[in-house]
Amino acid sequence: MATVDIAATAPARPGIAERTPLRYLDPILIFCLVALSIYGLLMVYSSTHQSLETFHVDPGYYLKRQMLFLVVGVVALAVATVVDYRLIKIYAGFFYAGSVVLLLLVRTPLGSSALGAQRWFQLAGFQFSPSLFARLALILMLAAFLSEVKGELTLRHVLRACAIGALPMVLVFVQPDIGTTIILAAILVGLLVVSGASTKHLLVLAMAAMLGIFGAFQLHIVKDYQVSRLTSFLDSSKDAQRANYNKNQAEIAIGAGGLTGRGYLHGSQTALNYVPEQHTDFIFTVVGEELGFVGAITLLGLFALVLWRAFKIALLSRDPFGTFVAAGVATMIAIQVFVNVGMTIGIMPITGIPLPFISYGGSALIADFIGIGLLLNVNMRRFA
Repeated sequence: MATVDIAATAPARPGIAERTPLRYLDPILIFCLVALSIYGLLMVYSSTHQSLETFHVDPGYYLKRQMLFLVVGVVALAVATVVDYRLIKIYAGFFYAGSVVLLLLVRTPLGSSALGAQRWFQLAGFQFSPSLFARLALILMLAAFLSEVKGELTLRHVLRACAIGALPMVLVFVQPDIGTTIILAAILVGLLVVSGASTKHLLVLAMAAMLGIFGAFQLHIVKDYQVSRLTSFLDSSKDAQRANYNKNQAEIAIGAGGLTGRGYLHGSQTALNYVPEQHTDFIFTVVGEELGFVGAITLLGLFALVLWRAFKIALLSRDPFGTFVAAGVATMIAIQVFVNVGMTIGIMPITGIPLPFISYGGSALIADFIGIGLLLNVNMRRFA
């Protein structure tokens, strides 16, 4: 009687390396994230060490805090990568509702204010900004809603998507935070375009937005200093010592860098702290002055690689929800880079948008790391 070798006929059990979606981690995206993080640490130190030394403070103070934020960001990225994004879809409504509650609470005495804006919670010496995480919550909520639309996107669907986006936008706008409001609006428009919204519907949306902005100016919801920034952008000779001071100093610093820059830690504009907020919103001026055109174009090249991978992940996603999540994260990063760099070189009004992964700040860095984690998550499970 013939014997059968069970071991030989049984199907081979896949190894751990074959079963786990980790084998689909995007190496280019990870490389760009590491490179941008290192870039950011170098620029944060360069933009702050001289002024800190002048006041006899540890010159590495901001660098150490940014490194701490980076560690938290890596942990948040790992969580956003490991948890199956299809499970995240189920809880998208809870994330959205939670972000709205936080945006409401930050306007109460629980929130802290600075420079005429109330948009942070003060926690153990650190500032937590819920509006920066509301960007991610809006991406997830819109992705969950639009992915369930069957057939052609109708006006009713567009209006519902706008209602989802309008709530956090209004709450952020009244903080006031025009920069983050622009990001939220860009996410809404970007995802509507990806979902196939008609040009007619988008034009109606644009007209409604213009009326809303006009009403905000008439009701004086927009602060005077924000109005000055917007009007001075249209006339660069107006109020050069106040509203246009940041823009003028930023252009001087970037222009002084030339082709190869003045050298790391050797930028005079940076060392003398001529550019206000040069470690946060205007950190691109440090790149331009010290590393020159070569350093600036290298940085923008890294962002271009991130956006290329994000759009590719959106195209290769196995389901609409993954496509919308990846497209939303790509839009969030793209609009930040465009507006931030644009305002430092004088082609965009100053709105207070940080440069992703480069500017100093914990909430923005951690939220952007979570965004990259979502991209890795969608890419890892395109075959699962």
